[in-house]
Amino acid sequence: MALGKKYRVLIVDDSAVVRQTLEKILSSDPEIEVIGHAPDPYVAAERIRKEIPDVITLDVEMPRMDGITFLRKIMTQHPIPVVICSTLTADNSETAIKALEYGAVEIITKPKLGTKQFLEESSINICDVVKAAAQSRVKKVAPTVQKVAPKLTADAVLAKPTSQAMVQTTEKVVVVGASTGGTEALREFLEMMPADAPGIVIVQHMPENFTKAFANRLNGLCKITVKEAEDNDTVVRGRALIAPGNKHTLLKRSGARYYVEVRDGPLVSRHRPSVDVLFRSAARYGGKNCVGVIMTGMGDDGARGMLEMKEAGAYNIAQDEVSCVVFGMPKEAIKLGGVDLIKPLDKIAAEVLRICNS
Repeated sequence: MALGKKYRVLIVDDSAVVRQTLEKILSSDPEIEVIGHAPDPYVAAERIRKEIPDVITLDVEMPRMDGITFLRKIMTQHPIPVVICSTLTADNSETAIKALEYGAVEIITKPKLGTKQFLEESSINICDVVKAAAQSRVKKVAPTVQKVAPKLTADAVLAKPTSQAMVQTTEKVVVVGASTGGTEALREFLEMMPADAPGIVIVQHMPENFTKAFANRLNGLCKITVKEAEDNDTVVRGRALIAPGNKHTLLKRSGARYYVEVRDGPLVSRHRPSVDVLFRSAARYGGKNCVGVIMTGMGDDGARGMLEMKEAGAYNIAQDEVSCVVFGMPKEAIKLGGVDLIKPLDKIAAEVLRICNS
C-alpha cells in the first residue's frame, strides 16, 4: 500500500447496528477508510457506481436481493474483494461455502445474539481480515451454472480397508495449513489426490460449525474421503481429516498407528485451530515420515512449526506467490528457512505424491 493511502471499504448489511458497529471498528484502523454503507445490494450498487471500494463487507440475508446473488453479480461483472459477514449455523453454513465458491475472500461469523458486542471484541481480527482481503487477487467468475457435485458412491462415505497402511511404521503422513483463500486451494489440491493417497491432516482457519459442511462438500468432490476430524480418528490412506473450527488438532502416534487428538486450548498465532500446533505435533510424532504443505493465508501461522518439521526431517512445500490469494503464511515459512520447495498450487499434489512414493 502506498504511503498515506487507505483501504476503502463499503459496508453492506440490513442491520443499522451492524453497519454502525463495523464502521466504528474499521474506522479505528489508520489504514482503513469506510467510504459508505448500504442496507441492501441495490443501494450498494448505486454507491459502487460512484466510487469503487477496495473491499466490500457483505451480509447474506438481506431484503430485495440476498448477498449471494449480489456477490455473483459482482464477481461476474466487476470483481471486488468481498468479505462475507454473516450469521452461520449448522443449517445455513452451506450458503457460506457457496459464497466462498462464488469468489468471496473470507468469512466473518456473526452470532445470532450479541452481535454488536461480538464485533467489538473481534475488532483486531476484523480489521486484519479486511486489510488482507484488500490485498488479495480476485478473478472474474464466468456467469455459468455452477458445477454440480458428482453422484456419490460408497467410497465417499466409507473408506476401503486400510489395515496394511496401519502396520507400516514408515507410512507417510501429509499435514497441510491454509487460511485466506485456502478453501478453494484445498479443493484443487484434494481433487488431484488419488483414492489411495497418503493420509492427510488439514488445518484451515474457519469458524466453528463451518468445517463440517466444508469437509462434506469436499467429500462429494474428491476421490478420497474427506471428513471433519474427531478425537482419536486414525490417519490412513485415502482419507483427509480437517481440523474442526475452534479446536486444535494434533497428529499423534501409537506404535504403527497415526491418529489425531482434537482438544481445546488457547489461541496460538491468534488462531484455533492453529497450523503451528499441527505442525509442531507432526515434527514431534511424525518427523521424517511427514510431508508439510503451507498454502495461501494471512499472517505467519505455521511458519515456526514448519521449521520445526524440517529440523525433524520432514520435507516441506510452500505455495508460490503467483497462485496465492494472500502470500502471507508461505512467505513467512520461506523466510524462516522451513521450506524445501516452492510450487504453484496446481503442481503441489503431484509433488506430494512423488515424495511420498519415493
